[in-house]
Amino acid sequence: MLLIQAARAAAQVEYPQTTFQPVTEYGVLLNWLFMNTFWWTMSILVLVVGLTLAIAIRFRERPGDARPKAIHGHTGLELAWTILPALIVIAITIPTVKVVLQTQQKPPADALTIDVIGHQWWWEFRYPEYGVVTANQLWVPTGRPIHLSMHSADVIHSFWIPRFGGKRDVNPVPRSREGERDKRNHLQFTVKDTGSFMGQCAEFCGDSHALMMVSAMAVTPEYFKQWAAKMKPAMAQAVPVDPNATSVVQASNPINLAMPAPTGIGSPVRAEIPDSVWAAEGKKIFLGAQCIACHTIAGTSAAGVLGPSLTNFGLRPTVGAGVASSSLENVERWIHHPRSMKPGALMPGTMKGIDGGAAPTGLSDAQVHAVARYLKSLK
Repeated sequence: MLLIQAARAAAQVEYPQTTFQPVTEYGVLLNWLFMNTFWWTMSILVLVVGLTLAIAIRFRERPGDARPKAIHGHTGLELAWTILPALIVIAITIPTVKVVLQTQQKPPADALTIDVIGHQWWWEFRYPEYGVVTANQLWVPTGRPIHLSMHSADVIHSFWIPRFGGKRDVNPVPRSREGERDKRNHLQFTVKDTGSFMGQCAEFCGDSHALMMVSAMAVTPEYFKQWAAKMKPAMAQAVPVDPNATSVVQASNPINLAMPAPTGIGSPVRAEIPDSVWAAEGKKIFLGAQCIACHTIAGTSAAGVLGPSLTNFGLRPTVGAGVASSSLENVERWIHHPRSMKPGALMPGTMKGIDGGAAPTGLSDAQVHAVARYLKSLK
């Protein structure tokens, strides 16, 4: 229900990534500073253009005019065009320094610290206070100061959610030396409104830079506590596995990569099998495949850290860090052939030679369908 309400709220905004409708005090300060500089710039533009036009009209050449006398200096004019720009620079500099000092203070004691880690091409979020790790969706409570501590696992990225304000480079952390200061970048804000807010990587970082999106979910403090409790690793994700159950997965022909989505999704045979059966089978396949080497699912033996955490994956609106909606078809296609959706993706596909450097999973079409059903059931 919350996701539906957030989506409706986002849809009401004509430009979902505008910086002119901030929802944090940080964004309000930046917006005010921008407008202050903008109006000074416009005043200078009007003055310069106006004087240029006036001089061009007043002193334009006319037939019969004598050659104008050379002027070798005018003390009043020289003082004016030296003092006036200096005053304008001061009028811009003082508010800028004030905003910098306000936004670069140490986080308050009650701030929620979130570690933001940029990967090619997805975002990882760690909540040390709650022991929670998630990916591509930043969940924050309203009314509480948020402190983002940011670094990269590979190349330089740039974290930017326009309506939160601010943009920060996310740099690889160099090997630390004894006594060397922290090299991470930081960002602080307090969200005042609930809703869903879109963002993206703003620093070119490789093949799928443009597909490295992020969404932020701002919720009430009570809802945030419920979400954090559900995301804790100690909580098992639903979908029981019956070891004695007969497998519903049968070997199938390899996927036809020319198709826009995996083959057989609409198969009448599949339609006769309940989703819960597919999900239970998918869990068994997932935990027995190499998926667990890269991904984590709370409450299971999957504890990989190379790829995004898939805990509560079924609640996510997109797959592949915003590359497509998380429909069953798109999840299946992602498992089959990630690079068909996201160029350069490091995740292996099901067949040799079509994706990332790791060995292919070798999953059949039916097995992929079962795993996709399992992932969609994680809520």
